[in-house]
Amino acid sequence: MFDRKVFLHLDWWLLGYMAIIMIIGVINLNSASTADSYYQWKQAQWYAAGTVFMLLCIIFDYRVLASHAVHIYILTVVLLLLVIFVGKSVSGSQRWIPLGFFNLQPSEFAKLSTVIVVSSYFYHNEKPSYGIKDLIRPTLLMAVPFFLIFRQPDLGTALLVLLIMASIILVAGLRWTSILTIATACIAAAPLAWKLMKPYQRERIKIFLNPESDPLGSGYHIIQSKIAIGSGQLFGKGYMAGTQAHLDFLPEVHTDFAFSIWAEEWGFIGAFILLSVYFLIIARGLQIASQSKERFGSFLAFGITAMLFWQAVINICMVTGLMPVVGIPLPMISYGGSSVITTMIGVGLLINIKSRRFIFDSK
Repeated sequence: MFDRKVFLHLDWWLLGYMAIIMIIGVINLNSASTADSYYQWKQAQWYAAGTVFMLLCIIFDYRVLASHAVHIYILTVVLLLLVIFVGKSVSGSQRWIPLGFFNLQPSEFAKLSTVIVVSSYFYHNEKPSYGIKDLIRPTLLMAVPFFLIFRQPDLGTALLVLLIMASIILVAGLRWTSILTIATACIAAAPLAWKLMKPYQRERIKIFLNPESDPLGSGYHIIQSKIAIGSGQLFGKGYMAGTQAHLDFLPEVHTDFAFSIWAEEWGFIGAFILLSVYFLIIARGLQIASQSKERFGSFLAFGITAMLFWQAVINICMVTGLMPVVGIPLPMISYGGSSVITTMIGVGLLINIKSRRFIFDSK
């Protein structure tokens, strides 16, 4: 139920960090699309819509999500199945459901769904520690959205779903023997995973290991990205003066390689500021998780924080050549409606959890 006391305890720091990220996002997209102002204005609309969703996620009691996790899971699977039949295909990937005014990407919302479903499972099945048998049910549940996302194909988001689930499992209290067993199983399954990958996905891993092997082909993107980031040096080349992006050497600067153009134009100082804001958001999320007054809120806050952490880390490692290019957007900076709205819903839930901690104290 709605409680007006929630607004007395809003996390203004977290809201401020999100405002800074949105300002950076619009500034960066304005430079990334100098020939066409479509992206920055469209992104500004997503920010506005995301702000509405964020505020809506603050006003209700987040604990109701624990009892509706099954419905959220079913809705997620249905949307992922719809992608197979009515999905829009772009560049060989079928990930979007066209709604006329908006292309819905269910795999983005599947990340948040994973947080809610896995958090609800450990909330309803409380134990001092968990073994392999305790993980069978949540693993089977999440295997369905994982493979539906993987077949789109969207390897990056599928792996992100696994990382979010693994993060919550670890904080729930997994036995060391179980950790070793899972690690061994993952290593043993690596050859099978390699065979299941699409040819272009295997090529990305090969290029990650040696991008100079095909500098004008598969390795071109990452080489140009590293040139852009490195050429920014300490203070950058100046706003809208990035040569790699504006001379079309660096592709996809409004999506996958948004960090590259930011680092090129604003240098190490600008990159440090952006990373610092992400660090503050992650730290705030971990603080909210640790201070939550009940178990579900703690899992939910940690899972959302893990979602933001892994997405930012993977994207930045990807564009700097520390990981293969897997198409993970940089939260709130890369262009994309589904990604922006999912992130802001998650932040809204974080603020909800933090605000209601004080309400629980007063009852």
